[in-house]
Amino acid sequence: MKSFNFILAAVLIPLMVVFSGCATEDIRNINNAAVATSSKGVAMDKVTKAIQNAGVQLGWSMRLVKPGHFEGTLYLRKHMAKVDVKYNSKTYSITYKDSSNLGYDGTMIHKNYNGWITNLDAAIKSRMSVL
Repeated sequence: MKSFNFILAAVLIPLMVVFSGCATEDIRNINNAAVATSSKGVAMDKVTKAIQNAGVQLGWSMRLVKPGHFEGTLYLRKHMAKVDVKYNSKTYSITYKDSSNLGYDGTMIHKNYNGWITNLDAAIKSRMSVL
């Protein structure tokens, strides 16, 4: 009986580790986060530069689609995440656009994606705090 338990544990523990690494969560979007505490807002060119620098600092490719809209793409190992970052002088939003190898099913996505978005949001906030 001990050998059966050992074999069962030897099979189940690695499977649990593999599947726990693939956990999914509800997708995280950032909606209308404040650019500045001032009701006047900040000049658009400063907001543009702050968002671009925050993304690039974290390895995102930040393509300016048009004023007030970046498309950010992050490649990590075999994964790709693509987001829209829309902004004005008072607020910004980060929303899911596309991905590969992240198990996106329409509402749920690999938990690492949400971490990447949290990091991008924090980097943008940090850059905005000095404007």
